[in-house]
Amino acid sequence: MLYRLILKLRHKAYDKGRKKSEKAVLPTLCIGNVTVGGCGKTPHTELCLRLLKEVKGVAVLSRGYGRKSKGFLKVETEGKSCDYGDEPLQIARKFPQRVVAVDKDRLEGCKRLKEDYGCSLVILDDAFQYRRLRADLNIVLVNYSRPVFEDRLLPFGRLRDLPERIFKADILIVSKCPPDISVEEKEDWRKKLRLEGKNIPLLFSYIHYLPPKMIFKEGDPRYIYSQRILYMSGIAKDDNLFRHLSGSYHILESFEFSDHHDFKLKDLKKVEKAARKAKACAIATTEKDAQRLLSCDFVSDYLKERLFMVPIEARFCSAEDEELFSLRIKELSKSTV
Repeated sequence: MLYRLILKLRHKAYDKGRKKSEKAVLPTLCIGNVTVGGCGKTPHTELCLRLLKEVKGVAVLSRGYGRKSKGFLKVETEGKSCDYGDEPLQIARKFPQRVVAVDKDRLEGCKRLKEDYGCSLVILDDAFQYRRLRADLNIVLVNYSRPVFEDRLLPFGRLRDLPERIFKADILIVSKCPPDISVEEKEDWRKKLRLEGKNIPLLFSYIHYLPPKMIFKEGDPRYIYSQRILYMSGIAKDDNLFRHLSGSYHILESFEFSDHHDFKLKDLKKVEKAARKAKACAIATTEKDAQRLLSCDFVSDYLKERLFMVPIEARFCSAEDEELFSLRIKELSKSTV
């Protein structure tokens, strides 16, 4: 109750103008949620970049969760996750032609992106709770497996913000759905999210798994075709990937760590010990975890040879949803001209 009261008072202060909220110096598109992790903000940020591939001057700005650096930094693809955070580093490596930056102060970060790099549109990765900045387009994600009105605030649930905050979205996306979600279930979701009478587009997306890739250049691609694997993960809500891998591999053992886990030597030694015991097996992990592993200087040659990741993409469940979403974000990009 105390946490709920604090949140209500904070939002009321911004809504009434007692706390200052302002637009950035250039158009902004915010990807956010009201829960703690697991909604797929990064894959949806990448989805926006793919849909805006013909638009010049698009940048990504993140807080850089978990980084040990301070202030504004442009993400360099050869850098380390401790400097930028794993998610910004992943985006920069997948879209090297785009400027990706980190800054806790999003208003200042947008200013730097415009003045120093000539950017004309910024995608804000996880800034829905950053009320100092008033985004031009708010895209809010809701996890298919956790309807927000059936969840609870921290520490008893996964909500980090009031569930009714989703009504401030310009577009709502139910993420990590089954690709073939039915029309009836979509209508049921509108009721679950209490959207009757509200003019908020409700879209549905799923996670598409791309072919596995070796993480290190020393990796042996033949291990991708191994029938037996170990699985290691340090991300929130990775159940879907585990199930996906279970369809192609026999998972001998699973090593699960907390979200954004900073891998230690003892962690990797534990995994390597299990791999050596199992002998001819590979080691699978997530795309986000791969960014942190690449930043470690203590990964053994034995692990480098066997570690592979599964890249993912967020995709819409219907062509109509993709068309509507693409239209809205491209309308925003035209305001930069």
